[in-house]
Amino acid sequence: MKNSLFSALILLSVVSCDSPKEAVKPSYKTPDMKLTSDVMTPEVLWSFGRIGGMSVSPDRKSLVYEVTYFNKEEDRSYTDLYIMNLADGTTKQLTNTDYKEFGSTWTSDNKIAFMCGKSGSVQLWEMNPDGSDLRQLTNVEGGIGGFLFSPDKSKLLYLKDVKLEKDVHDLHPDLPKANARLINDQFYRHWNDWVEAYTHPFVADYIAGQMVTTGKDIMEGEHWESPVRPWGGIEQLAWTPDSRSVIYMARKKEGIAYAFSTNTDLYRYDVNTGKTANLTEGMMGYDQNQVISPNGELMAWESMERDGYEADKIRLFVMNLKTGEKKEYTRDFDQNVGSLAWADNNTLYFISDHHATDEIYRLTLNDGAITKLTSGVHNYTSVLPVDGYLIATKVSMSKPAEIYKVDPATGKDTELSFVNKPILDQLTMGKVESRWIRTTDGKQMLTWIIYPPHFDPAKKYPAILYCEGGPQSTVSQFWSYRWNFQMMAANGYIIVAPNRRGLPGFGQEWNEQISGDYSGQNIRDYLSAIDEMKKEPYIDADRLGCVGASYGGYSVFYLAGHHDKRFKAFIAHCGIFNMEMQYFNTEEMWFAQWDMGGAPWDKANKTAQRTFDNSPHKFVGEWDTPILVIHGQKDFRIDASQGMGAFNAARMRGIPAQYLYFPEECHWVLGCQNGILWQRTFAAWLDKWLK
Repeated sequence: MKNSLFSALILLSVVSCDSPKEAVKPSYKTPDMKLTSDVMTPEVLWSFGRIGGMSVSPDRKSLVYEVTYFNKEEDRSYTDLYIMNLADGTTKQLTNTDYKEFGSTWTSDNKIAFMCGKSGSVQLWEMNPDGSDLRQLTNVEGGIGGFLFSPDKSKLLYLKDVKLEKDVHDLHPDLPKANARLINDQFYRHWNDWVEAYTHPFVADYIAGQMVTTGKDIMEGEHWESPVRPWGGIEQLAWTPDSRSVIYMARKKEGIAYAFSTNTDLYRYDVNTGKTANLTEGMMGYDQNQVISPNGELMAWESMERDGYEADKIRLFVMNLKTGEKKEYTRDFDQNVGSLAWADNNTLYFISDHHATDEIYRLTLNDGAITKLTSGVHNYTSVLPVDGYLIATKVSMSKPAEIYKVDPATGKDTELSFVNKPILDQLTMGKVESRWIRTTDGKQMLTWIIYPPHFDPAKKYPAILYCEGGPQSTVSQFWSYRWNFQMMAANGYIIVAPNRRGLPGFGQEWNEQISGDYSGQNIRDYLSAIDEMKKEPYIDADRLGCVGASYGGYSVFYLAGHHDKRFKAFIAHCGIFNMEMQYFNTEEMWFAQWDMGGAPWDKANKTAQRTFDNSPHKFVGEWDTPILVIHGQKDFRIDASQGMGAFNAARMRGIPAQYLYFPEECHWVLGCQNGILWQRTFAAWLDKWLK
């Protein structure tokens, strides 16, 4: 982004979504910058380039990938395509417009296909690897949300939103200025969107030189979507190698049934007959992210066993598509799997979290052997096999994502992209170390400790206990633009980030403990971590803070009434304050039903009643510590009224409090200026009470 520290932007060579005669507004990338300090600031944090999707060419010689930069002054992002020569790592920028080129992939005839909004809506475009012969391939009304060419490039699958219900203007055309929604069933909003349409896959014939304008809706009239919101993308659909079938993921339930179920299935649609078959019928949890073997005979996918439990163990299944025979390969592997990728018809690579780092693993089908290939203080986030080696993206608490070449024989990686090297070379990051801390029930808990840059053990520092959200998402080596541990440490704090009970990466028993017991052992685990660390001579036990979001926000609100004066400041972002209202107000009811143990009216359900008896709002009378509350109005997972209620409660109790309210943000903070404001407010609050 731009600021007074930046030099002028030097534009790279341009191939844009425009003809040469048109005046094109160029894209934006962080200019060469000379920092005045080697310590991170919010402005520097938001200057990093963010690597997106990547795809390897059919000849295995090139890699196309995306990089997004944020412009602070314009408060918007720009995304461009880059191409890398895999032999020597040289990189060239392919696009340079303000239209956001994204969703890039290689086609079977060695073209680069991608989406951009040059035509006024998001459409599919194509170009040669050198950027020449740029052509628009679709002109679908309203634009597309994703695409997949069939392997023989005779057909195109694209995603498009379909409106199936009548709204108030359809019902009352004489009231065009009416601003209302008429709701008849549950699941009318999800995460940060009102459910007004359903994303459906369409299949169209593709003929080179002819624009695709319409296709066949393969889920016509069905009141559900594919991909499945909120996380789903084009990875939830796949062509079979013979180009005859599409396999897609869907949860074919409506209204309240949809809201209470995680039972998604994989469906095979025959392009020639139009018939659809359920491939995973009877498998009751999430079935998703299918990948087809090169010979088209096998399908691997991620599967959960239990309906309604979204944090169930993620298993690796393989199906013979001819016989329908299914086999689980991770029955004795007490970890989750993700990012599946075939190397050949017998070998799969995947990523799994183990002890708070995400590593690359290999499965060989003939013997069922699973081998861990990498280890270190990092998270691998994607993996692509390429002729005897791997291309992967990797992050850590100290470094945003870059692209690496990985040797599967040794696990050694070599950086290829260096997108953020010019900034990183000017920064001093705080030391990150892991500690195993004994919990109150005698277990060992891995806790990350992040020290300030230029840490001096002879000095005393304030410390922050970080409470993870999810609730079941590991405190791994992630890089965040909000909960960034190096950013917190740069403000002069020691960060204590425990992998408390209820997190994956330490076995399913450890992960499941939190369900129905939000206020139990996991809360005691938090306190074990901070109580152990405050014994260190370089931590000032009288200057401790506690922060967290989502379930971490619940943790903050709960600890505010139970911390026995350990903490001098709290920060809760999008946290659960009133558990009973959370049960009624959230949208994914399966989540509330499973995690809370049942409904508030079920008085005979001891687990549920324990949950609601320990709602943070019932302990406001014990609050005694300054608290900053942050919430976004478009957060439909945890309604903004939860944050307002907590802030109001603190003020009515006479406790110093502040409420940072974002009218346009959701469960996250995605805007550039809002993100910087979040960081400034976060730091100012802690500084006020801990320094």
